[in-house]
Amino acid sequence: MDGYDCSIANGIENDLQRRSIVLIPLRIAMNSKLKSILLIDDDKATNFVHKIVIKKADCIENVVVAENGQEALEYLHTTQNVSPPEPNIIFLDINMPVMNGWEFLEEYEKLNTNEQGDIILIMLTTSLNPDDLKKANGFSSISGYRNKPLTVEMIDEICEEFFAKTI
Repeated sequence: MDGYDCSIANGIENDLQRRSIVLIPLRIAMNSKLKSILLIDDDKATNFVHKIVIKKADCIENVVVAENGQEALEYLHTTQNVSPPEPNIIFLDINMPVMNGWEFLEEYEKLNTNEQGDIILIMLTTSLNPDDLKKANGFSSISGYRNKPLTVEMIDEICEEFFAKTI
């Protein structure tokens, strides 16, 4: 071996092989798609792009759009007795007319556990204001805070983090 210790390189190679073996079953498991995502955002162009990204991620059956928090709450009331609960994930914008993201969160946290279900709620915003992140962390229902735009990689990360064991 020319005096070089190859054990480190072999260890890295073995680690990479183990990781690819772990990732393959997750990708295969993703063939069992999540039921739905609820996008809560008033920007039609953003919703259009995000729907394309979600379709490209190919791990969600249905995308529902609500243009404000009030529409989203009405949708959640209609799906409370659906099994499995819908949606699996909510992506929530902050600044919207009628009912903004903060107002939605205040009302959402008042819902009973059947209406909340096991929904993963992600704040998805253009805001870079650290106060918004701090405020979001004050809500127990928030599972994450991400900056727009939504990407396939972001969806994959969220699915792996929250649904790898259930899909």
